[in-house]
Amino acid sequence: MKLALAADHGAFELKESIKKHLDEKGIEYHDFGCYSKESVDYPRYAYYAASAVAKGEYDFGVICCTTGLGVSMAANKVKGIRAAVCTNEMLAEVTRRHNNANVICMGQNVVTKELADKMVDIFISTEFEGGRHERRVNLLTDIENGVDLG
Repeated sequence: MKLALAADHGAFELKESIKKHLDEKGIEYHDFGCYSKESVDYPRYAYYAASAVAKGEYDFGVICCTTGLGVSMAANKVKGIRAAVCTNEMLAEVTRRHNNANVICMGQNVVTKELADKMVDIFISTEFEGGRHERRVNLLTDIENGVDLG
């Protein structure tokens, strides 16, 4: 299991906390930045981590900003990424189980560090259910590839 981590300045502290949690659990990761609280542009960091996941270099991505919303929008622009903003444990589980999400996005001003750790654990340990959900995830890929579902 290898994770791609990234955050902007608004979630630098949350990313650093998640890194400590991953270190304690012995989970491999790469920190794509940012590396301080100095103001940066969140789309760059979301792109770095999401692209690495899309290329298959990492199993999952964990990307954070102040709310999780901006980085999720940026990550979802990368072909092959299904990023979901999660604010509770149920969302972290269901987005893996039903949507086969490969990136979890969180906001430092939205979740506690403890909740973020729990959501990462749930996200990376939950299997995709497939079945009827497979058809729906395939439709997302069709949309991404420009198929007119009309």
